[in-house]
Amino acid sequence: MKKTLITAALCMAAPTLADAQSATADDGFRYTDEQFADIQMLRYRVDGFERLSLREKTFIYYLQEAALSGRDILFDQNGRYNLRIVRLLEAVYTHYRGDRRSAFFTALTTYLKRVWFSSGIHHHYGCEKFLPEFSADDLRAALAAVPAEALPLEKGQTVQALCDELFPVMFDPAVMPMRVNQRDGDDLVATSAANYYAPGITQAEAEAFYAQRKAPLDPTPVMTGMNSRLERDADGMLFEQVWRSGGLYGEAIDRIVDNLEKARPYADTPQQQRTIDLLVAFYRTGDLRLFDRYSINWLKDTESRIDFNIGFTETYGDPLGLKASWESIVNFKDLAATERTEKLSANAQWFEDHSPVDDRFKKEKVRGVSAKVITAAILGGDLYPSTAIGINLPNSDWVRREHGSKSVTIGNLTGAYAKAAHGSGMDREFVIDDATRSLISRYGDICDDLHTDLHECLGHGSGKLLPDTDPDTLRAYGSTIEEARADLFGLYYLPDAKLVELGLTPDAEAYKSQYYTYMMNGLLTQLVRIRPGANIEEAHMRNRALIARWVYEKGQKDNVVQLVKRKGKTYVRINDYDALRGLFGQLLSEVQRIKSEGEFEAARRLVEDYGVKVDATLHKEILERYERLHLSPYKGFINPVYEAVRDAEGHITDVRLTYGEAYDAQMLRYSRDYRTLPHCPKAPF
Repeated sequence: MKKTLITAALCMAAPTLADAQSATADDGFRYTDEQFADIQMLRYRVDGFERLSLREKTFIYYLQEAALSGRDILFDQNGRYNLRIVRLLEAVYTHYRGDRRSAFFTALTTYLKRVWFSSGIHHHYGCEKFLPEFSADDLRAALAAVPAEALPLEKGQTVQALCDELFPVMFDPAVMPMRVNQRDGDDLVATSAANYYAPGITQAEAEAFYAQRKAPLDPTPVMTGMNSRLERDADGMLFEQVWRSGGLYGEAIDRIVDNLEKARPYADTPQQQRTIDLLVAFYRTGDLRLFDRYSINWLKDTESRIDFNIGFTETYGDPLGLKASWESIVNFKDLAATERTEKLSANAQWFEDHSPVDDRFKKEKVRGVSAKVITAAILGGDLYPSTAIGINLPNSDWVRREHGSKSVTIGNLTGAYAKAAHGSGMDREFVIDDATRSLISRYGDICDDLHTDLHECLGHGSGKLLPDTDPDTLRAYGSTIEEARADLFGLYYLPDAKLVELGLTPDAEAYKSQYYTYMMNGLLTQLVRIRPGANIEEAHMRNRALIARWVYEKGQKDNVVQLVKRKGKTYVRINDYDALRGLFGQLLSEVQRIKSEGEFEAARRLVEDYGVKVDATLHKEILERYERLHLSPYKGFINPVYEAVRDAEGHITDVRLTYGEAYDAQMLRYSRDYRTLPHCPKAPF
């Protein structure tokens, strides 16, 4: 994928050692909640909301309504059967009159929670289909007690016909096995279940369709195909169903627009009102030129304290890296913590000038880089329940080149991860010795946050494409290369004396905590997220494996990094931290060259050679060690609840914030209150 992507939690999922059973704040607030399958639910606090003005609270209230109103879009984007499957499961869950402690209902509950979490039937991270641990016959029997009006039946469809259509998708492992398939040599479109291309369309057809629509030598190209599903008409010709008001997903988009317009009068600044106007105009027309204008206006707004991203953003879910999933986050600036990121953005040109990459690929003048630490107020779409802890936008290469970018680190989410990490046992199991554990304990949180800041604020914003390089030329490998580029930028600069000078690291030793945990994660611990026998599929995991394995291999001659055995357990040992920095710099230089020149074959070799394959013996060992800790490798968040208090005339007089809603209660409420699309969304023409 060629874009600057949301990273951090998608990149690291949680701080490297962040896996814990429970954590409680001094005031009784519980950061951790229930566990199911391979997932643990967390909660995050919105500290500071109570100190906002009524205008600011009202603005956030309407924005969070918009942020939740696109929920159905992501379900449908992730698979064309997902909305019907989740509504069928919810109907059984709510109408079931049997023993709710039975093996069937327990398995149904777990499966439904996984479907909610992943916005579909494929794993949110690994993209493989997960199967129910109950039988089709058991589900069919349970459906007999569900009223027909509660089921997602099409006009004239029987319950039997619905089962015949959906059950193979749910129960047959050979049907739609991967939401996003990235296997080299496969037809990535035909073998991916994501609903961005109609059945029967091939990768070659899709690539040819969009290649023909790119204007040659356009210095300001739109992100072609970003907001549409590719279809085939009755004559066999390909065409786009655009996601817009009056088009595909129009019902959901109209509700998003309605809430954005209600929020507009309460915006922080006139420029922010203009941002809303441009976003609304884009939603109404689907015009990608308007989207670029919205992006430029949004990134230039650095004065508003409250901010949001509500729209089609990241393209990880499309095997070709073109089409954007719907996501949302509403937030406000953490004024004290932002001092850290402002120091980085103020020195962006220094970091660009001193980068180890070839001068041909450096920006002569870094424009419009801004960065802040934010407090998330609500999460939605592809940022919920699994979310990022850092964001860098916009994604358009030319917009970034000419106008800059805006970066954020989501402070209350990193804080929630850190609180939940306490006492997990991961450090004792996987870190090589007490001295290294002490190093991580002392500096780990500081350097985790700083690496995220460097990755988002400077890494994604660094470098440039050569004038004749197509930003889409790396195709399926683009997102892995982009994430590797940003990670390497942060890793290279963490030891730099400039960071001590700026007061961002306490001393010259701090960076070693991040170097160790990064190498440990890339070589060992991230393998807990891979099924036995599977390859690494997800772009961020490929990125970390690529970096760690490349520097491990290149440093073997000098024993820079070793994998050592102690009592049958494998550990990472770093023997030369200075040399490791040099290797990170070498790889950064090569990755930037690949991106700047658009060399597809070099990208393919780098990712396939270092980022994909898994050592089966090592994998088995890591899984066994991790299993003994009784932890969940994935985390997600339960949102707080916002309630508008109104007077007799309907005016908002206050907005109340509460945290106690259970995961299933929240998901059922969202399914009821934010049901915006029919069971099988189609454009109305």
